[in-house]
Amino acid sequence: METEDSGNRLRFQLELEFVQCLANPNYLNFLAQRGYFKDKSFVNYLKYLLYWKEPEYAKYLKYPQCLHMLELLQYEHFRKELVNAQCAKFIDEQQILHWQHYSRKRMRLQQALAEQQQQNNTSVK
Repeated sequence: METEDSGNRLRFQLELEFVQCLANPNYLNFLAQRGYFKDKSFVNYLKYLLYWKEPEYAKYLKYPQCLHMLELLQYEHFRKELVNAQCAKFIDEQQILHWQHYSRKRMRLQQALAEQQQQNNTSVK
């Protein structure tokens, strides 16, 4: 029983790490250039990994964009395009732009909240 638990834990960790690697467009380009996406068993494995979209598993992910990439990898056309380094570069740039937008938006929300709390504190006095 203990061996089975440690085996399941190891499998969970390996699959978690692999799924998160899918957030890296350069890694996807690497896999595509080496023909992994042409291997039917690998494509089936990507399909199997869709269970990571379930909340009970997704909560362990540090890079949620990996789920979007995993979803896109279900499409043959996307897998074929990843062979092109320009495609990976474009995805990488879009991820950076999204992160920058999110960071700025979050900073503005935090500033607005801090200002509101400061106003509330001064109006109470």
